[in-house]
Amino acid sequence: MTSEHDEAADTAPPPVERRGGMHSLAREVVIVVGTALVLSLLIKTFLAQAFYIPSESMEDTLLTGDRVLVNLLQPGPFDIERGDVVVFKDPGGWLTGVATPSRGPVAQGAVEVLTFIGVLPQDAGEHLIKRVVGLPGDRVACCDDEDRLTVNGAAVEETYLADGAEPSELTFDVEVPPGRLWVMGDNRQFSRDSRWHQELPGEGTISEESLVGRAVVVFWPWSRRATLPSHSEVYAAVPASADPGSAGSVGSVGSAGAAGAAGAARAGSADPAGSP
Repeated sequence: MTSEHDEAADTAPPPVERRGGMHSLAREVVIVVGTALVLSLLIKTFLAQAFYIPSESMEDTLLTGDRVLVNLLQPGPFDIERGDVVVFKDPGGWLTGVATPSRGPVAQGAVEVLTFIGVLPQDAGEHLIKRVVGLPGDRVACCDDEDRLTVNGAAVEETYLADGAEPSELTFDVEVPPGRLWVMGDNRQFSRDSRWHQELPGEGTISEESLVGRAVVVFWPWSRRATLPSHSEVYAAVPASADPGSAGSVGSVGSAGAAGAAGAARAGSADPAGSP
């Protein structure tokens, strides 16, 4: 006669084998990390990229040490307009004597890889960040009898300027060529922008090809996180360019009045202090 103990032993399920628990965990971690890196690279390549602000040239909108997120779809599906804050590549001769951090080969390689995939923000080595003041065909001048900047003859009250900053310590009167933009920093007396490069090819303007995108968010430090607001009221009274054939001819750069973002600083030692 079979005992109850023997019957239970016969009907009990076979023990479950544990197969390489650590191996499975490691594989899952690799998949998760790899997926995150691929997504980060795709976002950085097609949608957004981070930049670091190392100077005072766009105070009080952007401060030294701020990190900003740049929308890579502008220009592109969306227009660039007066007042937008844009990041662009040095068109040539704007950045001189930019200090490069001293790192060992391993640390430098790690920084380059993390920057490439979008984990670390782009440094100031070859990029600048400024506010768009003039679109193709615009006539930008400074200053009028009341010490104001004018665009197409309309005076502009630049409410985004740094506290105590003047519209310009230099006088100028330029017409922006087709396919190009006139850009200026918000902290005018500490910004070597379009005004200071009129002797170079392009006469101080930058081309669409040099644009990286529009700065839309300050995401670090955490205490300063904020979207960069629009200043549409600043350019609302600016009329269309006198040369309609030129206005807005930089690809998808718009010719309408401003949806602005709030301020930009510029990178490199072409300013007394550089930016992104």
